[in-house]
Amino acid sequence: QVQLVESGGGLVQAGGSLRLSCAASGRTFYALAWFRQAPGTEREFVAIITWHDGSTYYADSVKGRFTISRDIAKKQVYLQMNSLKPEDTAVYSCAARVYWGLTRTNPDDYNYWGQGTQVTVSS
Repeated sequence: QVQLVESGGGLVQAGGSLRLSCAASGRTFYALAWFRQAPGTEREFVAIITWHDGSTYYADSVKGRFTISRDIAKKQVYLQMNSLKPEDTAVYSCAARVYWGLTRTNPDDYNYWGQGTQVTVSS
């Protein structure tokens, strides 16, 4: 089992920044990722970081604005979100995948999920 607890969401004006954190505990895992889901939409991949080497991959919609990073000692992953837009408004969830896979953006490939944290960007 992997337990994931997110924090850092909130309300911010367009153009502002937020930093999300996800604390992981339990068994080892291959990677941690952030997904988001706005009301009435499907869950959307945001970014992933591979735990052993720190390699990253981003959705096109956030590339250049968001940065995912990790702290191995604290077993935490972060999502620094800059230049936020109203369309970034969503519940952001941290997800862990235990094994490597060919795909990175499919939520079905992830084994454990946090409860989510709300991010609201006002225009």
